[in-house]
Amino acid sequence: MTHLNFIIAAYAVFVAVLGWDYLSTRLQIRRQLRNARLRAAREASRPGPGDKSATELIR
Repeated sequence: MTHLNFIIAAYAVFVAVLGWDYLSTRLQIRRQLRNARLRAAREASRPGPGDKSATELIR
């Protein structure tokens, strides 16, 4: 039982690192998906090259 504290600490560190790895990956994926959605929305709202209504003045 002399190594019990070391074993408990090693498992605790392992679980903490495993949890952090999972959480940080999920947050990174979420951030990238949000950026892709925002980029797609910007590109969809941008007028095309043949769209004259974007360059004409509204009367």
